[in-house]
Amino acid sequence: MPPTAEEQPESLFGRDSQFHRFFNDPRWALAMVRATVLEAAHPQVGAALIDNSTFVAHPWRRLHNTLISMQRMFGDDDSTRQREAARLNRLHTRLNGTDARNRPYDAMDPHVRAWVVATLFESSVTMCRLSGQPLERTTMERLYAEFRAFHAVLGDDGGQLPPTVAEFWPYYDRTVEEELEDTEALRIILYKLFDHLPAPPLLDSLPTMWAAGRTLAGPVIGAITVASLPEPFRRRAGLPEIPGAQTLMQGAYMAAGLSRFLPDNWLRTETVTDLLFRSPDHWDRSDGPGRSGPDDPRAAATTALRDRMKQAGALFRLVTSLPEQRGPAGETAPERSADEFFTAVLDQTGDGYLDWPDLAAMARELCSRLDLDEPAETRLYDACAAWWRELQAALDIDGDGRISKDEYAAAVPSLAGPALIRVAGVLFDATDKDGDHFIDADEHRALFRTGFGRTVTAADARYSRSAFVADFLSFMSGRRRSTAYDPLLAGA
Repeated sequence: MPPTAEEQPESLFGRDSQFHRFFNDPRWALAMVRATVLEAAHPQVGAALIDNSTFVAHPWRRLHNTLISMQRMFGDDDSTRQREAARLNRLHTRLNGTDARNRPYDAMDPHVRAWVVATLFESSVTMCRLSGQPLERTTMERLYAEFRAFHAVLGDDGGQLPPTVAEFWPYYDRTVEEELEDTEALRIILYKLFDHLPAPPLLDSLPTMWAAGRTLAGPVIGAITVASLPEPFRRRAGLPEIPGAQTLMQGAYMAAGLSRFLPDNWLRTETVTDLLFRSPDHWDRSDGPGRSGPDDPRAAATTALRDRMKQAGALFRLVTSLPEQRGPAGETAPERSADEFFTAVLDQTGDGYLDWPDLAAMARELCSRLDLDEPAETRLYDACAAWWRELQAALDIDGDGRISKDEYAAAVPSLAGPALIRVAGVLFDATDKDGDHFIDADEHRALFRTGFGRTVTAADARYSRSAFVADFLSFMSGRRRSTAYDPLLAGA
């Protein structure tokens, strides 16, 4: 039998774990898409995603936060792992409600949490099998023990996941057969998400090239994922499998598996995400182990790569008859319409309406960026809840409990009411870690990691509460773009 989390809790995490080796494997991307689809097929998970998640409107931000969380949970430092587990539990405690069929869902349901862990393990095993490198029995048992330990760290008693690999497979097959459904979240991930996937920050200056590549890659990824799903579920959910999809899937996994012949440092997940998601000035400060501050070579690499992307875009326009590619609108137009502001900033979940889950998503992102603990996290959520009640009272004309884009635009509201001022004040207090009533350069970068409307440097690190609140209100109640808040709240 594999060791349990109670027997060897520390040995199952860290750089020597099987999970850590998979985390930097290109096949992991295919496996995680597959695992996400299987998670979304569970009715409780699918409902929570539809009602609360930002994966439609802000997919890259959602992916980046997930990768960071997984690194913390499976890293070497146990205190970081326990802190992240506590954060995840607080986050999931706030995710509950009813689905479209009036069935309750709760992200803290231990059986649902066990299923999420089960999909990660099963998809990892499947990716190895499909790529022609099936796991040996001892390796599979080790991997399963690691995922059970991950489940135990979250605080579940472990009874929801079978104790051995041999007992896991009947549990998995039974769940697939009896509980999974053709949910709305599953359909969005398979057939809509990639059709509208925005370019990551590295490629935001090449929208035409990105759109062309996305048009080709999206259906291929969807076909590969569908072909890899359990056949009984595919039939029951009515998921179409195009001719040749099985061959395409096998080829994709086999090609990704060839990456084992590349040097170890070429395809590290952390390196790829750094280049895709982070701006060069992210490394202006030391950010923990492995961060070397302003001299970090990744800053130079990011700058150089972004410059090359811009040059590639210019060359592409020169040799083709396509119209000029325009990057983010903020580069050319500091103003934005009410509709644009509603879609980019207020509608965090991307369902076309403003309601509590949208403001909760803002609070969640701010808390994650600042790595807040209780009670600061609760104060920020409470302030956002009060702001939602104020907005609802002022703008929900038809009384349906949410605010449409038309209701928002017709009212042309000034959002800088007392509740929003309170949000700004709570956010300032959370950012002001040392409590000196000013935000210095390091505190400022912890929240934004990019430049603000003003530059806060070591020589002029006196960003007062009044100035901070004024800038926050200017962004949230006006139409002007912000080089700080756009990446934080409007970025994809």
